[in-house]
Amino acid sequence: MQLTLEGVGKTVSAQTWLYDMSIAPRSSAVTVLLGATQAGKTSLMRIMAGLDVPSTGRVMVDGQNVVGVPVRERNVAMVYQQFINYPSLKVWDNIASPLKLRSEKNIDQRVRQLAEKLHIDMFLDRYPAELSGGQQQRVALARALAKGAPLMLLDEPLVNLDYKLREELRDELTELFAAGSSTVIYATTEPGEALLLGGYTAVLDAGELLQYGPTSEVFNNPVSLRVARAFSDPPMNLMVANVSAPGGVQLAGGPLFSLVLPAAASPKLTIGMRASALRVMALPGDVSLIGQVELAEISGSDTFVHVQTQVGNLVAQLTGVHYFELGAQVTLYFSPEQVFVFDDQGLLLRSPLRSGGM
Repeated sequence: MQLTLEGVGKTVSAQTWLYDMSIAPRSSAVTVLLGATQAGKTSLMRIMAGLDVPSTGRVMVDGQNVVGVPVRERNVAMVYQQFINYPSLKVWDNIASPLKLRSEKNIDQRVRQLAEKLHIDMFLDRYPAELSGGQQQRVALARALAKGAPLMLLDEPLVNLDYKLREELRDELTELFAAGSSTVIYATTEPGEALLLGGYTAVLDAGELLQYGPTSEVFNNPVSLRVARAFSDPPMNLMVANVSAPGGVQLAGGPLFSLVLPAAASPKLTIGMRASALRVMALPGDVSLIGQVELAEISGSDTFVHVQTQVGNLVAQLTGVHYFELGAQVTLYFSPEQVFVFDDQGLLLRSPLRSGGM
């Protein structure tokens, strides 16, 4: 199925929920809607599903405008944060319900296969009320996958699960999506989730579509500061800078370093740097920033160090477990090749020459 949104917008009373946007999700890869709460992700998915009618534009399915066609007449599978299951049916029957409607063969095998993938195979004989919220969410997800609809809409389906289980299920879901033939739209607030799912990413902010393309391309080449902020976790470090001379950039209150920029670059710049590009060990050609430790957080296998420097508060993401005393002096290092440069309008001028992590 080919889904295409043409100039779709949504206005409610005097408020614009979605500004006119056009997007054609690929059926061969997951399309991730990435943005903070109230970015417009759910509003857009409701229009895709037929639950809401756009104020402007057309929703095309295989070349036919389906605006006004009710959701019950569309073959759509949906999973939202507020999971919905049949309370009077056991888990096995919940998952099997769409298979029974299609008179599928080997229903039990398919149910057990999906239940195992989603780690709920031990709950097949229970009722939804006997499960935790996260377990019920996985039942709803399994039923949506069993439906095999040509359009599958998933609105933060893993948000109620613990961190470790989310990590496991992302891998399982990527395989299940790749094995199916559905057009999958997956909404999330987490940049890391978008990267793990791959495919294509549409970055939304305050009802606007800021950028759409292959996930790795959007991550490595955000077209604007707004996209860079939305697609960085922790937030991208941003520093005010000026062009000091041809081939030179001066950080406000900080060091001068060499950097090749377009000839028409504006004199005032914003330098962006992902937390993973900052180090506490120097390499040849590095620029140094001296500061004091304000906070050190250990998260999984990484340590996030907040440092107050002469150019502002910066966050460094260090691989491994590191211990820092609060108030201790520390020197951060970065390579000029790893910086993003945005002009005075917030538009991208330069991306890192080597791709870094988040």
